[in-house]
Amino acid sequence: MEVAGALGAPVWLRGGWAMDFCLGEITRDHEDIDWFAWADDAGDLAEELLQHGFQPVPGSPPDLQLDFVKDGLESSITLLDRDAAGCVVVAGGPWAGAPWPEGMLDAGPGRVGGLECAIVSPQAQIEIKRMMPVWDPSRPRRIKDAEDIARLEAELRARRKWSE
Repeated sequence: MEVAGALGAPVWLRGGWAMDFCLGEITRDHEDIDWFAWADDAGDLAEELLQHGFQPVPGSPPDLQLDFVKDGLESSITLLDRDAAGCVVVAGGPWAGAPWPEGMLDAGPGRVGGLECAIVSPQAQIEIKRMMPVWDPSRPRRIKDAEDIARLEAELRARRKWSE
C-alpha cells in the first residue's frame, strides 16, 4: 500500500492476496484487499487514505478494523497491538487482546510479478482461515478458504522438500 509506505507505517497483506503473494501468482479473482497494520498508525493511515480519495465504509469497530472503498474496491485494515509480553494481539473491538498466531508477521515479502509486499506467514494464514469461523461464528466456512488452505499447505510441503 503506497499510502502506508509514504507514512513509514508497516502493513502486511492478509487473506487471499497474501496467499497469492506467497505463491507468486494470482490464483483467483479477489473482491477486496485485506491488510494488517499497527493500531498506533491507524489515525495517520485513515487520514492519508481519505486524502487519496478513499471513502470510509462503516461497520467494524474503528479500534478493530478500518474499512475503505475506492473505485469499487474495498480495503480492510485490521489493527494490531502488542500485549505486555510483546505478542501480537487484536487491537480493539470485542476480541481486544486476543492473540494472533505466533510468527504471523515474520514471513518477509511475497511477490507477484514485479510487485513485492510484506505478507502474513503462510502458517498463520492457514490458522486464521481455519479458525475464523470458530473465533467468529457469524462468519461461515467458505469454499474459497478451503481451497486457499490446500494451496498454502501444498506450497509449504514443496518448500520443505526443497530444503531437505
